[in-house]
Amino acid sequence: MTTERIAEFFRTRRPDGPCLVVDREVVRDNYTAFRRALPNSDIFYAVKANPAPQILELLAGLGSNFDCASVAEIEMALEAGATPDRISFGNTIKKERDIARAHALGVNLFAVDCHEEVEKISRAAPGARVFCRVLTDGEGAEWPLSRKFGCVPAMAVDVLVYAHQLGLASYGVSFHVGSQMTKVEAWDAALSDAKRVFAQLAKQGIHLQMVNMGGGFPTKYLRDVPTAEAYGQAIFAALSRHFGNQLPRTIIEPGRGMVGNAGVIKSEVVLISKKSDDDKHRWVFLDIGKFGGLAETMDEAIRYPIRTERDDDEMEPCVLAGPTCDSADVMYEKNMYPLPISLTIGDEVLIEGTGAYTTTYASVAFNGFEPLKSYVI
Repeated sequence: MTTERIAEFFRTRRPDGPCLVVDREVVRDNYTAFRRALPNSDIFYAVKANPAPQILELLAGLGSNFDCASVAEIEMALEAGATPDRISFGNTIKKERDIARAHALGVNLFAVDCHEEVEKISRAAPGARVFCRVLTDGEGAEWPLSRKFGCVPAMAVDVLVYAHQLGLASYGVSFHVGSQMTKVEAWDAALSDAKRVFAQLAKQGIHLQMVNMGGGFPTKYLRDVPTAEAYGQAIFAALSRHFGNQLPRTIIEPGRGMVGNAGVIKSEVVLISKKSDDDKHRWVFLDIGKFGGLAETMDEAIRYPIRTERDDDEMEPCVLAGPTCDSADVMYEKNMYPLPISLTIGDEVLIEGTGAYTTTYASVAFNGFEPLKSYVI
């Protein structure tokens, strides 16, 4: 949402071109909500959601850990004040030299999902702790993360046995129910799978210690979403149901849920047109699109709240598109977006809920447009 602090920034600063403004106080509130909702789980902020130094420094100061997808993100977390023991190299696809670099920096917790990744870690980070990612179906997620990452539970058992044989510490399992998961019960089946992996390893004398329950916690776009407390209650109930009194260490990796609602993008209407005299729908072109940071509108998956100063006027559905010379740069066409009939060229629009997965998705210079500017206040 547009907080008063963000609104004041736009009133006084008037930056030229599209820009993102993130309110740190909203991030602080979100961290506190996760801490209260799952007090016995360690928070590992997903750095990829928004790696702005001011956000990382705030979270480091609050005691957060960090889920990193690359050596560059690991270095960002360290620069922000995190110690290596508060960092997980959570990407299952890593170059061996990057594993070695992370290990040299003191990182000792790595994600795997196959035998080949285990072999790389055993060579580049001997003795390190590893956790194996298990596939989930992602049903109910608006931005699924299945197929590319993880393996079936039976294979996870084999991978962790292999890691143990190669001298690594088989530490636990992980899963990700899918980004923007709106079903609080989604963690139940995944925790059931995790418990089965724990049980199978125990039979072979390998005692896992940790379940990384991933991210997936949503932010509010056009529809209301459950509270952090509701997710916490459902997840704790599922943990108790499957693990009984022997609860493992648990980790959560909020990204979108930590910073999504803290950011607002200011954009401008560049053009409003029709494709024929009898076209029933207007095309509204903004100065930002898929290549400027709104990549998650791909397949119209994420529908952002869009506000204008004319929202009290009559609305009609429009095709919403970006400014680049690429036909893929259309955000909403199958499910058109209602905008004021009175909207005109040069009007300012605010795109809310854009604190996550925008700045780092923006192209460097596609069509000569500069990367999305970002301000953290």
